[in-house]
Amino acid sequence: MNLSWQVAFSALMACAWGSDLTFPPGFKFGAASAAYQIEGGWNASDKGESIWDRLVHENPEMIGDRSNGDVACDSYHLWQRDIEIASEIGLHFYRFSIAWTRILPTGFSDKISEDGKNYYNRLIDGLLEKGINPVISIYHWDLPQQLQDLGGWVNPLIVDWFSDYARVVFSLYADRVKTWITINEPTMICDESYNTGFFAPAILEPHISPYVCAKNVLLAHAKAWRIYDEEYRPKYNGEITLANHLIWYEPLGEEDFELTELVRQNLVGRYSHPVYSKEGGWPPSLEKHMEEVSRRKGFQRSVLPPFTREEIDLVKGTFDFYAMNHYTSRLVRKAEPSEHIGSFPLNGAPDLEAVFEKDPSWSITTSHWFYINPEGIRRQLAWLRKEYGDIKFWITENGLSTTSGLEDRERIEFYRDYLKEVLLAINEDGQKVTGYTAWTLMDNFEWNDGYNSKFGLYEVNFTSPMRTRRQRASARYYKQIIDTHSVPKSPYDDL
Repeated sequence: MNLSWQVAFSALMACAWGSDLTFPPGFKFGAASAAYQIEGGWNASDKGESIWDRLVHENPEMIGDRSNGDVACDSYHLWQRDIEIASEIGLHFYRFSIAWTRILPTGFSDKISEDGKNYYNRLIDGLLEKGINPVISIYHWDLPQQLQDLGGWVNPLIVDWFSDYARVVFSLYADRVKTWITINEPTMICDESYNTGFFAPAILEPHISPYVCAKNVLLAHAKAWRIYDEEYRPKYNGEITLANHLIWYEPLGEEDFELTELVRQNLVGRYSHPVYSKEGGWPPSLEKHMEEVSRRKGFQRSVLPPFTREEIDLVKGTFDFYAMNHYTSRLVRKAEPSEHIGSFPLNGAPDLEAVFEKDPSWSITTSHWFYINPEGIRRQLAWLRKEYGDIKFWITENGLSTTSGLEDRERIEFYRDYLKEVLLAINEDGQKVTGYTAWTLMDNFEWNDGYNSKFGLYEVNFTSPMRTRRQRASARYYKQIIDTHSVPKSPYDDL
C-alpha cells in the first residue's frame, strides 16, 4: 500500500468514526517475544542451565499443564520462519530477548559461546534484510542457575555480573542494534518471584528479598546503561532503557485515594523514581512508610535498603525513553482487621495493608490475573507524565490471552480498544508515545500457565515437530493497523 493511499484511507476512517484515529508520523509498530518462551534448544550446543530450566524440570507441578520450554516454539532452529511471519505482518521492529546462558554458558564472561553468538547474529541480520529493526532485551527472567546458586538478584555482586554480560552483548551486536532494553519487568523478577514462590527461582521470602532485589536490579540496569552510554553510544548512537510492568491501580472509594497512591509508588515508583525523577532515590512516601513498617516488624533498619549518594547519581537519568509494559488494572482498598491480603503486585500489598479487587465491568481473560480495562493504559500514561515530566514513552508490551483458534475476535477488539486509548493519550493529553508492541508475535510458553494461555498473533501447533505457525485474524487486523497507520474498525463492529 503506497503512502498516499495510507493517508487517504486513514482520513476516511477518521471521518467514519468521528475522531482522529491516525497515528502521528514516525510512530512505530512491532511485536515481542522472550528467549525462554520461544527458543527451545534448552541444552543445545554448550548452552548453560537457567533458573527456568531448573524450575520446570524439578517442579513441573508449578506449571498449569506440567509443560516446559525445552522445545517451546523451537525458534532456535526455526528462526527463519519467525522472520517470515514478522515480515508478513509488516512489523517495523521485532523485540526479542537474548538468553544469558546461550551467550555465556557459565553465566560469567570467561566463555562466550560461538553457537549462541552466531544464532543471534543470524536472527539480527535476517531481520535487517527484511527491513525490520531488532529491539533487544538483554535480560527477560532467565538468570543462569549458576548465578542463582550464589544468591541471584539478592547478591549485590550481580550488579557486576550483569554489567559484564551486558558489555559482551553490546560488543557483539551494538553495531546493528539501535534499541536496547536492559532488564524486563523488575517487579516480576523481584516481587512476583519472592512474594509468591511460584516464579523462578521458586523462593518464597516476601519480607526482605523483594526490596534488596529491587535495588540490585536498578543498580545493574544503571551500570549497563552507563557502559552503553560511554563506550557504544558515541559509535552507534542507539537508545537504551529498562522496561517496567505497570498495573493501573484505582481507588475503590474516595477514602482509598491516599493508599492507592502509595500502592502506585510501591509498584511504579520503586522502579521508576530512582531512574526518571529529577531528585533520584526511592519515592519519599514509600521510603517513609517502609521505615515505619520495618520498625513495627521489629527490624533495626528499613527492609528497603537505602541508596548512597553515589548510587543515587549512578541510577538517576539512565534512560532514553520510558518503556511501559501494560496489561491490566486493579481496584485498591484498605484491608479490614485480620483480613487475608494476597501477594504483591497482583493480589494485594501486605506491607501497605492494601487489598486489590476487580471492577465488575472488567472482562476476565483466560489468564487468571488478567482483567480488561482499556482506559487503564491512558490513565497510567497520565500518571507517569505527572510524576516524571514530558518524557518519551514506548509501549513495549500489550496484548490479550485467549484459548486456541484462528478467529480471535476478542484479541482484535482488545487491540482496537487499547490503541484507541493510546491515541487519546497522544491527541488529547499530548503524550509523546512513539511506539507500540504487540505481545506476542506467536503463542509461546506462558510461564506458570504453560501452553494454556495463547497471546500470539500467530497460532503455534505445539504437537507438530515443525511447530507450525498459522496466522490468526488478529495478525491480519494488526497488519491493517500498520499499513494504514491508523486504528481501523474491527470486522466485528457492525455485527
